[in-house]
Amino acid sequence: MFAYELHLTRHAELVREADARRLAGLARAGRKARRTARRSGGNDPEGRVNTTRSRLVRAA
Repeated sequence: MFAYELHLTRHAELVREADARRLAGLARAGRKARRTARRSGGNDPEGRVNTTRSRLVRAA
């Protein structure tokens, strides 16, 4: 019975560790997405507009 209790304890520790790593990865991805959105303007109305239409002139 003692070995089974050790197994359950170790299993619970591993599950907690895996959950902590998953949350850390999600936080890292979220920070990266915010940085990328900030650089590109994201969906903000004040974001920089960079289209090909503004660079090309219509021929007569």
